Amino acid sequence: MPKAGEIKKNSAVEYEGGVYFVKDIERSVPQGRAGGSLYRMRLYDVVTGHKIDQTFKDSDMLNLADLIRRPAMFSYSDGEEYVFMDSEDYTQYSLNGESIADELLFINEETQGLMVVLVSDAPVALDLPPTVDLLIEETDPSVKGGSATARTKPARLTTGLVVQVPEHISTGDRIKVNVDERRFLGRV
Repeated sequence: MPKAGEIKKNSAVEYEGGVYFVKDIERSVPQGRAGGSLYRMRLYDVVTGHKIDQTFKDSDMLNLADLIRRPAMFSYSDGEEYVFMDSEDYTQYSLNGESIADELLFINEETQGLMVVLVSDAPVALDLPPTVDLLIEETDPSVKGGSATARTKPARLTTGLVVQVPEHISTGDRIKVNVDERRFLGRV
């Protein structure tokens, strides 16, 4: 059983009889208190998607939930359901679009490194790779000599995500995007 200070973002913990994903962690050190830090965690119920904010002391012990991560690829969408296929045994996993709305901004049919997270053999979430390659659908025209300056412009990707790119990047370019920071890393 790890202490609250050892829990990482995107971990799954058992709390008050349910299994929750840790989506965000804020650490604070109150003034004048002997002892430890406080960890404010945003938890999402893996089944219902219900959100709770909970604060834990550094010494609080939490149970990690038993999760299985399976490599998968995006297959197709059917209304509000998104279907992913296991890369090894071809099992299909269906996830509700509302529960994975943030992740959908980084996913297309070519995205490599996706992991479907299972709790008790039921798909509950997606784990994304640290970086993804996406195509620019629309941006302002490129500026000749724009690579010499540090100015940026917005670019809309085919998934709907908007990131800031250098001026020399143009529509139709494939770029590498950092998933956590939603930031341009370079051309592919």
